[in-house]
Amino acid sequence: MWGGKRAGRAGDVRARWRALPRWARWTGAGYVIGFAEGTAAHWLDLARGGIHVYAAFATVPLQVFFVGLAVLDPLTVAWVGLVRPAGIRWAAVVMTLDVAANWCVNWPLLVADPTWVWRPVGLLPITLFGLFVVATAVPLLRAVGAVRGRLDRASR
Repeated sequence: MWGGKRAGRAGDVRARWRALPRWARWTGAGYVIGFAEGTAAHWLDLARGGIHVYAAFATVPLQVFFVGLAVLDPLTVAWVGLVRPAGIRWAAVVMTLDVAANWCVNWPLLVADPTWVWRPVGLLPITLFGLFVVATAVPLLRAVGAVRGRLDRASR
């Protein structure tokens, strides 16, 4: 059963993951790992610098967004981990906003030193992960939708 009372049972989640094609399982796992890393990074930032940790380089709306990622990222991990279509859509939206916000914040550094984009921490991995999520969201949604249909029919 896809929804309702049984939706949260571990066996149902395992069945959803197992029913996905291998590429979709790997892609979903990539989402979970990437957003878990983002969760850890934002929680670590907040532990080190408090709620104003991003004040030195971001405007107030971007500071609020970056602090909010400490909640948005783990929510994405949970929804994708439960193989929910909403989680995939949410992941694409969050990464689009995250990449845009990071480029806005880093733009002055990029103007001063264009090689800044190639540093292995910061803008490069965020941009690459964002491109990965956005590029794979529609195919992953289709795969999850197909699994949902098969599991719904099988549970009748």
